[in-house]
Amino acid sequence: MSDEFESADDVIKRIFADGTSSVGLQMASSSERTRVLDETVFPQPSRTRFIAVANQKGGVGKTTSTVNIAAALAKAGSRVLVIDMDPQGNASTALGVPHGSGQPSVYDVIEGRKGIAEIKLPCPDFETLEVVPSSIDLSGAELELADLPNRNYLLRSALHAFLTESDLHYDYVFFDCAPSLGLLVLNALCAAREVLIPIQAEYYALEGLGQLIHTIGLAQSTLNRHLVISTILVTMYDRRTLLSKEVYDEVHEHYPSIVLETTIPRSVRISEAPSFGQTVIAYDPHGAGAVAYREAALEIAQHSEQALQLIDDTRKNEG
Repeated sequence: MSDEFESADDVIKRIFADGTSSVGLQMASSSERTRVLDETVFPQPSRTRFIAVANQKGGVGKTTSTVNIAAALAKAGSRVLVIDMDPQGNASTALGVPHGSGQPSVYDVIEGRKGIAEIKLPCPDFETLEVVPSSIDLSGAELELADLPNRNYLLRSALHAFLTESDLHYDYVFFDCAPSLGLLVLNALCAAREVLIPIQAEYYALEGLGQLIHTIGLAQSTLNRHLVISTILVTMYDRRTLLSKEVYDEVHEHYPSIVLETTIPRSVRISEAPSFGQTVIAYDPHGAGAVAYREAALEIAQHSEQALQLIDDTRKNEG
């Protein structure tokens, strides 16, 4: 009867090739899903993708999604840079890099004392993943830079200078934003070309999504006309509840072209990993949380050309 079972290639083609539901993989065991992912080649984007992970609501899995998607893409062979723009430095913690007060950080980059090349550190778990760490010192930047005429573009200028001089090509640059809309988040939105929005599978998150998209729209119209919302990721999804499904269906109905089919489950392992200075991809590689984030990263990788075309279209429309 073994001929009745699909091969790993057949599973991948059925689930991912046409961009349809990932229910098949979600029902399979974590070990089988891991095996399928290990055998899958993640497509690389034709040029660097600059993605701000943003949501003004805290506790939605923003930093968790940033670090784990970045780690999953690095695990699959992409070269990734994560820029931690949150003074809490949680992304730096999860990626295993030092970021205590007084240590070189993105704060020095924003204020022009150091370049990104001097600040970035390697993630110990993934060879092709680097981090520009944050620290609590960054919290002072809002006031210190408030009167500068180019205050919203400081990070973009520093990043452009770094990439122009760097011998390395980065496939992805992620910006982990603070849960607010201050100067630091605006710097990330001006340096980015895409926004990834994590949204928790609960009713109140739906109420905040419209407000968030409106806020990003204001940034698009006044600061960065080429910024696009390319991805929505539903997090903390509980398959045992009808509410999670209703939230997902509602988001999918309104934003069908950008919401990922993959959802991220509630997971103790996802929450534990940062306390060990790791992503869940490194801490519990075969667990449900790691597998889900790897599946989400695969979807993001597969949508690269679509996202890049969307950016190009905004430029053409402006012209």
